[in-house]
Amino acid sequence: MERKSAFETAVLFVEHYFPNCSAAILAGSVVRKEATSTSDLDIVIIDDTMDHSYRESLVAFGWPIELFVHTTTSYSSFFAMDAASGTPHLPRMVAEGSIIRDNGIVSVMQTEAQQIIANGPAVWSDQTIKIQRYTLTDLVDDFIGATTRQEAICIVLSLAATLHEFYLRINDQWVGESKWIYRELKRYDQGFAERYIHALESFYKKGEKKPLIDLVDEVLAPYGGRLFEGFSLGKE
Repeated sequence: MERKSAFETAVLFVEHYFPNCSAAILAGSVVRKEATSTSDLDIVIIDDTMDHSYRESLVAFGWPIELFVHTTTSYSSFFAMDAASGTPHLPRMVAEGSIIRDNGIVSVMQTEAQQIIANGPAVWSDQTIKIQRYTLTDLVDDFIGATTRQEAICIVLSLAATLHEFYLRINDQWVGESKWIYRELKRYDQGFAERYIHALESFYKKGEKKPLIDLVDEVLAPYGGRLFEGFSLGKE
């Protein structure tokens, strides 16, 4: 039996499982027209009959579904947590989503979400920048000193993620996870995104460390470069 479209399924799901909800929004790749064979349905629910927020993964009507259930008072705190973490999961779902049901609150939510996204994440303090410089320095030193390819590969996993976070957060931009690492880099600076990928490919394909090391040094240079000597936490 062929499954229904993403939006039709979302409507059926909400009618069946959340008949009394105040609002429901379909979000994610199916809304952005970027769906693949493994895409799921991201559905945000606002339901004041619930006594707490929760997230759940399930399968219904032939579709995998990621469910984000909130109340009219709880979603704002999750918006704030995303702004603090630098990863706009819920604001972006609400801002970009398609409305399934609305008792009047969705426009308020979307305005709030759009403003949060436009404002960008919480600004890093000088102390946070110092800690992140030290972290990148430690990782790049480990990378330079790695004597086995196996260890170097594992170091690069951390180094690449930390580099992307530093570059975006230092420029007051949102960060990503998994495939969103590249998407967020490209959204802000396509040239840098391509050099970032080139540096990783140079190591993974050819074992060349220099492009990635040079990219780290380039990013750190305006903020004092690598940091080791003189770094301390909790001394004063």
